Parts: sequence; C-alpha cells; structure tokens
Amino acid sequence: MCCKKNLGEITRGSAWALVTGAALGIGRQYAERLAMLGYNLVLVDILESVEQEAAVVAHKYSVKCIARVTDLASAEAAHALHSWSVAEGLEFDVVINNAGIFSFCDILNTPVERLERIILLHDLALTVMCRLYGEDMRRRGKGRILNMSSYSIWMPFPGLASYSASKAYVKSFTQAFAKELKGTGVSVTAICPAGIATDLYGLSKGLQKFGVKWGALMSPQSCARRGLNAMFRGRSVVVPDWWFRLFIPVCRFLPGFLIRPLRNFTMRWQK
Repeated sequence: MCCKKNLGEITRGSAWALVTGAALGIGRQYAERLAMLGYNLVLVDILESVEQEAAVVAHKYSVKCIARVTDLASAEAAHALHSWSVAEGLEFDVVINNAGIFSFCDILNTPVERLERIILLHDLALTVMCRLYGEDMRRRGKGRILNMSSYSIWMPFPGLASYSASKAYVKSFTQAFAKELKGTGVSVTAICPAGIATDLYGLSKGLQKFGVKWGALMSPQSCARRGLNAMFRGRSVVVPDWWFRLFIPVCRFLPGFLIRPLRNFTMRWQK
C-alpha cells in the first residue's frame, strides 16, 4: 500500500526549483522544504554563504543543489541568471522570488542608491524573472511561481514608503499575471506575510523568540510552509494567519491623528 504524498511532493530528483535570497531566513526555509519534497535546487543569493548552505541541503536530502552567487538588484541580473540556467540545461517547475531588502526610513533620509536597489530587486528583477521563466513554463504546460509580497502593503506608514510600495507592486502584478496565465498549466502566487522572525528587521534573537511566542511574529519555517502550500494549491494571493487578515481594514484606514504620534515614536528606529 502506497503512502500518501505530502502536498507538492515529487519523485526525488525528478524536477528542479529555483529560490532567490536562499542563504538565510525564509529563503533558506523554502529551500529546505522543497528539498524535503524531492526537488533538485538552484539557490541564488548575494551572500557567498549560499554555497555552504547548498552543500548542507544536498547532503541532508540527497538532492542536487547548485549555488549561484548573484546580486539581483541590477537591470541585467535576471536576464543573466536566466541565460545561465538555459545554458546549463536547467528547466524549473518551481521558481521562488524571495530575495528582498528591508528599509525603514523616511524617503528624504534614504540614500538614492538604496531606493534604486529596492525597486530593482523587488520589482524589476521579479518581473523579468516571471516573464522569462513564466514563458518557459507556459511552453512546457506546467510550472509554479511564488512571489514574496508583504503585509506592509496595507501599511503605507512613514518610514515604510519605499518598502511597502514596492511590495504592493508585487501583489498587484502577481494577481494580474496569474489571470493572464489561467488555463496554461502555470500558476503564480503572492504571499503577504506580516513580521517574520528573521534578521531582516535587525531584531535580536531574544525579541524574535518573544514575537513568535506571542503571535506577533511568524517563524520562517511556518511562512515557507504556508507559502508553498498556497502555491501548490494555485492560489493567487495569501495572507498567512487569520488574525492578521482581521487587522487589514484597521491598517488601511488608520486615522491621521494616530499616524502622526506613531511616526514620532518610530523615528528613533529609522535607519
């Protein structure tokens, strides 16, 4: 009698997945879970430590795992990555656009270079990745793409202007692109998680553990699991954890007399 497979599970080593921002945090957990499901992997990150992480994943799950050290925050980076993968004969059934930069700073206090990198990485690179790999998937009649948006799209608050706007683009783009691909065998999903217990926000390990314990933060393992489950089910947008969905109207319509003191309070953490 055959054992029931987990959602998304495949015959080990029979397909490839690509994960960007895969050296740490949520991206590392996406890689771990996809390897557990049987996928060979290409792990992409700006950090050279991705090579070590790829070796660990390959050994632990007995899959092929290739590391690619790449800075995707440039106009040609996504094109170069796609050209490389085509030259290597790699075809991906799953692409996870996870690479990201967090910024909490007023626009006029943010270096122009950082603003450019946020838009290049979150929006341009992601769009080009979807365009190029999406075309490959459509030609084969199968494939799944997962894009990392953010709960902050409903929080256009001072300090989050560039970050929340760039992630709002991701959600809007994903929803429209998913409709364009309907009936092709290719699905596109955007996940909009709230705070995650990673080093992205500069929180200490103690605060991260505290946040997870009290439900204010989600663990990267939980985020990756929920994102992949939504992707494999073909959902276009998912906000993990029901209580965060309840607060969306509150965030969207927070009155100005509350935002102003909130801005003054958070100025000490802007950097």
